[in-house]
This record gives sequence, C-alpha cells and structure tokens, in this order.
Amino acid sequence: MEVLKKYISLVIIYLFNYLPIKKNKIFLFSYYGSQYGCNPKYITEYILKTYPKDYFDLVWAFNDPDSKVDIEGIRKVKTMSLRYFYELCTSKVLITNFRTTDLFIKRKEQYYIQTWHSSLRLKQIEKDAEENLPSNYVQMAKKDSEKCDLLLSGCDYSTEIFKRAFWYDGEIFKHGTPRNDILAYANNDLKSSILSKLNISAACNIALYAPTFRKDKNIDVYNLDFTKVKETLAKRFGGEWIILVKLHPHLMSVSNQITVNDQVIDVTQFDDIQELLLITDFLISDYSSLVFDYSVTKKPCFLYVPDLENYIQNERGLYFDLEDLPFIKALSNQDLLRKIESFDETVFRKELESFLSEIGSYEDGYAAKKLAARLEEICFGKERRVMNEAA
Repeated sequence: MEVLKKYISLVIIYLFNYLPIKKNKIFLFSYYGSQYGCNPKYITEYILKTYPKDYFDLVWAFNDPDSKVDIEGIRKVKTMSLRYFYELCTSKVLITNFRTTDLFIKRKEQYYIQTWHSSLRLKQIEKDAEENLPSNYVQMAKKDSEKCDLLLSGCDYSTEIFKRAFWYDGEIFKHGTPRNDILAYANNDLKSSILSKLNISAACNIALYAPTFRKDKNIDVYNLDFTKVKETLAKRFGGEWIILVKLHPHLMSVSNQITVNDQVIDVTQFDDIQELLLITDFLISDYSSLVFDYSVTKKPCFLYVPDLENYIQNERGLYFDLEDLPFIKALSNQDLLRKIESFDETVFRKELESFLSEIGSYEDGYAAKKLAARLEEICFGKERRVMNEAA
C-alpha cells in the first residue's frame, strides 16, 4: 500500500510540475507538518507584520490543519493531500527546518531554503554522526542537501560544522536564526501574552526544565527534585518561583510520569519552545541545542547531566567538552542545588560573553529581516528589493 501511495504521489508531482510557478508563493512547514513553530514561523511572523497583505502568498503545510489556529495572511494545507502537492509544486520558495523527502522534486525555477532547527548544537549531526544514523536517513539527507539553495547559520562555529558535515557546498546565510530574534530584545507585550496563555502571574519567576531525549527512552535521568530546586531558587534569587517542564516531543506520551508533582507545570505540548525561553528566568537543560538559543538572553543556564559518561558512550559524540561551555554542569541533585546556591552571575556573564565571541555568534535580532530582504530578491528581483529599501 505504501509503495502504491508513493507511486501515485510521484505521478501527481510529475503532472503538477508542468504548471506555472507563482513567483510570490512561499511554501513552509516545520518538523514535517507537526507544528507552527521554529524558524519558518518567525520568518512568517516578520513578513506578516512588515509587508502589505498578499505581497507574499504564504502557504503552511500541517498534518492536522484543523488543529492549528487560523492566522490571517496564511493559507493552510494538509500534508500529502492533492492540494499540498499543488501548492508545493507551484511555489517559488520552499522553507523548512528539517530534511525534505524524495516527494519534493525541486524544479529548476524553485528556491529551497533550509533553516535547520538549531543555531548551534552540542550533539554531533549528519556526517559527523553518520555511524549512529539510519542509512535511509543518511541517503535522504544527502539528496536533500543537493536540492538546497541556502542554508541558515547562527554562528561561525555552526558554519564550519555545516561545511564539513551537511553534505552541502552551497551558500550559507551568516545572519543568525530567525527564531532567536525574539530572545535578543525584550518584548514585554509578547511576554505578557505568553504568561496569560499559561495562566501565570507576571510577578512569578520562571525556571524551565527542558531536557532532550535518550534513544532508549529512559526517563530515570529526569529525576530532578523539583521541590528542593524551587526552594533553592527562592533562597538564592528571592521572589516566588514556578517550574515549567518541557520534554522532547519523543517523550510526549510519558511526560505525566515525570511531572506528577504539584511544584511543576507540564508544558510539553506547548508548540513553541522559543516563547517559553522568552519568559524563562532560569534554564535547566542537558544536551539540547536550545541552551545555545537561550544564551542570547544572557540569563542563567544549568546542565543537569547525571548520565554524562553513559550518554557520551552510547548516544552521540559531542562537539564541546562540557567543561569548556559557560553553562554550569551538575551531575546530581545535590550538585545542582549546591551550584544554584553558589551561582555567581558576574562570573557567568563574563564566561558567556567570552564563549559567544569564541563561536562568532551572528545572533543580533535581525535574522528574519535580513532573510525577508533575500526573499524579496528571490521572488521579485534585486531591483525591486532595492527600490523598497529606498522607499
């Protein structure tokens, strides 16, 4: 049945690829249609607030469009539907944050922007982690890179990783990641809106625990003593604290086993991690790339890694020795509590600034603006973009 579906899809693509391309149509999706989020979302949001209505024709693909709130200025399609293939085949630009499959047959006139889904990462990726990746994924990734026209990077360190490990030798857009733009500058209205959505008082301080998954799906490593962490945060920083727990999507089904505690709020199903980072005052993570996103805020970040040795041996290699990162490492609950109590913000800030300089960060809060200017050029030509800038 799957083979037949794929064959039918390829026939549909073949036919639709004869139709005219609409020069201002941009086709976007995030994590294979599972969410409205990540870099594609923030590129979309910038376009909607900056350009006249219908300047760009924005089409988003979702696995379940009806579950997503309607957004004025965006058209929704269901992934793998007839309409999906029509919109994909007749779009000028495709923007995604993950690999495309062989059901995206790129036309010569189309332009494919790969935003990826992290500004920098701790875990090794793609060719650097090839021995730990399924062979079918590796083949898909190599084909995807051949289709790619532009790859976004958050820093010099990421650029070098992409050059070496992404099976890609095209242009790298060295202007930061759009999803981090909201973290670069205070946006009190947006922050208030998110707090209201979560029914949290603006007077509360927020600690976010957001670890990544383990391939064996072991949940024992997420054994934070939430009660004592909350008490220690209040003792060290003062004020009232709330702890949010955002687990990886792979752990959605077991999040209630980890957050059975009246000291925490489970936000695992909250779509947009960037919005959670915006309202967070203190982050606890582990091997997740979001620690590098959060570094834009310059706020405290701790790594709770009780399985450090096992993780390195059995999961993936790391790009950094944790001792070389500015984030504070804790190997046990007792270690974590002790280091929260002795946290020195001045030392942390100094080490963080040094690290951001070392990796050559591009995150200045204008990534979406710069990419939108490139989109104008792609869709309408350089002359029109220059005219708009002058106006």
